[in-house]
Amino acid sequence: MSVLAAGTGIGSWPGVNPRQAAEVIVGELANLPYLPELPARGVGADMIGRVGALLVDIAVDVVPRGYRIVARPGSVSRRAASLLDEDIDALEEAWEKAGGAQPGRVVKVQAPGPITLAAQLELTNGHRAITDPGAVRDLASSLAEGMSVHRATLSRRLGVPVVVQLDEPLLPAALAGRLTGVTALSPVHPVDEAVAIGLLDHCVSTVGGEVLLHCCAAEVPWKLLHRSQIHAVSVDVSTLDAHDLDGLGEFVDSGRTVVLGVVPIAASGTCPSAEELAGAAAAVIDRLGFSRAVLAERVGISPGCGLAGATDAWARTATGLTQRTATAIADDPEIPARHQ
Repeated sequence: MSVLAAGTGIGSWPGVNPRQAAEVIVGELANLPYLPELPARGVGADMIGRVGALLVDIAVDVVPRGYRIVARPGSVSRRAASLLDEDIDALEEAWEKAGGAQPGRVVKVQAPGPITLAAQLELTNGHRAITDPGAVRDLASSLAEGMSVHRATLSRRLGVPVVVQLDEPLLPAALAGRLTGVTALSPVHPVDEAVAIGLLDHCVSTVGGEVLLHCCAAEVPWKLLHRSQIHAVSVDVSTLDAHDLDGLGEFVDSGRTVVLGVVPIAASGTCPSAEELAGAAAAVIDRLGFSRAVLAERVGISPGCGLAGATDAWARTATGLTQRTATAIADDPEIPARHQ
């Protein structure tokens, strides 16, 4: 059974209090809690700014459009490192209060994947880093090395294995050539699929342990992911169409894991029950033609995306609902399917 076949979260969390976030996440998620990201704290706390604390020999600074690669670390890198240290301390404190390391328990950390990172960071000339093949390779290597150190450090402090999630919301747009340049005369050319696979595989081999890729955008590049060494994929079930289901089926058929985002990311009307959400996950597996053993052994459960935009109350509710849904599947993989 994959360690990723459990209830977990995508990464982001509302508010600015890492201790409250860690207490909820560690307290609610039985087997796969995660190190939360709190982007509401501002510069250095969002998905891209956070890499200022992770990249090796590459520094970033803030600019009007986001973040830029700079020659040496400055206040942004220091702030990112300080916030990350605060987050790790909060997680470790909540971890110890909850009893510490236990058999079968694993922790997840998140970072932008190499394609999204290169698409979001600027070069000194103002262009996206993804327009410079050398910069893309350097960023991917720096990210992979930094995440390897980050994973090992957290694993040592908590005494359990740590898995890594690469967030790639811009991967489909980068492959399709839909990223905009700084002007109409400086287009961003499509990223070659073989290049993207090479970057992802380099991260997987360097980071060590299981690596999950999260893509909440439409048009998930299933053929690319099937050819890559990525161990698992996390998707928002509400975005899946017939093409996605075919790709998802091939990915699962290769023996790998999928984390299905079936839990709503915001309160809306009547709160669904764990049994209803478990049934929705079961319906996906049934439609793909797999046995329910696959549902129990290689399907994880999560919210559809991050919870940064949720209220504190719904973030707590969604996290508890995620765990109850995963438990319902574990208790009864033959749970009746429900079509959303």
